[in-house]
Amino acid sequence: MRLVALASAGAAAIAVHAAVNARLLRVPTALSTTTRVSVLLPVRDEAARVEPCLRALLAQQGVDLEVVVLDDGSTDGTADVVRRVVDGDPRVRLLAGRSLPEGWLGKPHACQQLADAAVPSSDVLVFVDADVVLTPFAVAATVALLEDSGLDLLSPYPRQEAPGATALVQPLLQWSWLSFLPLRLAERSARPSLAAANGQLLAVRRTAYLRAGGHAAVRDAVVEDVELLRSLKRTGGRGGVCDGTELATTCMYDGWHELVAGYTKSLWTLPPATVALLVALYVVPPVAALRGSRVGALGYAAGVAGRVVSARRTGSRPLPDALAHPASVAVLAVLAGRSRVARRRGRLVWKGRVL
Repeated sequence: MRLVALASAGAAAIAVHAAVNARLLRVPTALSTTTRVSVLLPVRDEAARVEPCLRALLAQQGVDLEVVVLDDGSTDGTADVVRRVVDGDPRVRLLAGRSLPEGWLGKPHACQQLADAAVPSSDVLVFVDADVVLTPFAVAATVALLEDSGLDLLSPYPRQEAPGATALVQPLLQWSWLSFLPLRLAERSARPSLAAANGQLLAVRRTAYLRAGGHAAVRDAVVEDVELLRSLKRTGGRGGVCDGTELATTCMYDGWHELVAGYTKSLWTLPPATVALLVALYVVPPVAALRGSRVGALGYAAGVAGRVVSARRTGSRPLPDALAHPASVAVLAVLAGRSRVARRRGRLVWKGRVL
C-alpha cells in the first residue's frame, strides 16, 4: 500500500511538472533569418520517403540556405529519386557516402561527412531526417529562435504521426521529456545528464559543433542526437528542445513491426532503474485500482492527466491514447528488455548494419 501511495503521489507531481513545462516550452515563430544555413540530409534506403522531405526543403522561405544530401550506400534507388526531385536546383548537392570506418555507426558517420561538406560561410548547420516534412518557414523559424535564445543547439520536436498500433508507444517520446526534464533549467545547465534532443530536426551553431568535436565525438552512439548535446555541454555549449509541432511532421514507423525493430535498436540505452521507476509510477497504481484501491485510482488518473497534457501540447491524440498509458509503459518496458537481450546476443541490426 505504501508503494501505491508513493507512486500515485509521484505520478501526480510529474503531471504538474508536465503542465509547467508545457507553458514554458519555446515556440519558434519567426518568418525570416539573415543567418546563412546549411541543411544536411543523410539518406540510406529512403526511396519511398525522401521525396516529400526534399520538396519541403526546396520550398523553404525566409532563409538563405544550401541543401546537402548524402546517400549512405542506398540500394533502393534513393539517389535517383533525389536527382529527379532536385532537377538541377543549384542550392542542392548530392554526395556519395564513404565506406563505414571501424568504430563508427552509420548515422554519425553520415552526419559528420555532411558537416564537413557544408560551405564555410554557413554559421548554422541544420540536420534533418528523411522522414520529416517541414512547413515553409520551419528552417527560418528554427534558426531565428536559436539566435534569439543564445543557445548553441536547438531541436524543435516534430509532430509525431503514429498510425495503428504504433500509437500505443510512439507518443511516449514527447511525453518523456515534457514530463521528466526541467526544460529551461536543462537549457542552461552544464550537466550532460540534463539533455534532450531529436536528430529529426536539429540546428546547431557551427562554432559550437566544431568545438565539441562534431559527430566524431559521438561516433559510436546509437542515440547520437542526445549524445551530441551532451558533448556540446562538456565543451561549454548549451541547448535543448522546443516545440516543433507547427514546423514539421514525421512518421518514424509505418507499422508495429517497424516500431519494434526501431526500439529494439536503441532502447538498451534506457537504464533498467529508469524502466523500473516508470513501471512503479504508471503500472502499479492502476493494477492496485483494479483491486479496489482508491489511491491507485488517483495515481492512474494522474498518469492519464500527464499524457493528456503532453498530447495537447505536442499535437498527438489525447484520447483514447492517454487512457492506455499503463499499457504503453508496460509495452515500453518489454521492448527495453528485448533490446537489452538483443544487444547481449549481438543481434542489434539497423538498415542492414550490425550495431
